[in-house]
Parts: sequence; C-alpha cells; structure tokens
Amino acid sequence: MITSENLLMDANGAAALCGVSRSTWFKLAATGKLPRPIKLGRVTRWNREELQAWIAAGCPAREKWDNIRAKA
Repeated sequence: MITSENLLMDANGAAALCGVSRSTWFKLAATGKLPRPIKLGRVTRWNREELQAWIAAGCPAREKWDNIRAKA
C-alpha cells in the first residue's frame, strides 16, 4: 500500500536517505544545495522520487537541479 510516508519524507528520513545528519541536511537546505521542499502548512517534506533522481544526477545545487528538471 502506498502512503504519504512512502512518497514524502521529513528531514530525518530525507537525511538518512542521503547519508547525512539532520543538522547537515538543514545546512544544505539553507544554502540552496537540496531540491526544493514541499510545504504543507507548517510541515516541510521532500519527495522521495525526486531525491532519488537528484542523487542519481550527482546531487547538483538547487538552481542547477531546477534547470535539469525544467528541461525534462
């Protein structure tokens, strides 16, 4: 069964998927090095499939990642 937990990840899950600590995850987010998160009210989540594609692309900075996605 597909649930929102499978599709959207919180910072802990996203950081674990990428092999970094939660604090490092937020530092990367603050400096524009991660894909844009999804804001649901006060909750922030990252799309699991997008993170996996971002990793496969070599973890480019957000601006470059946005350009890659726009061309696809």
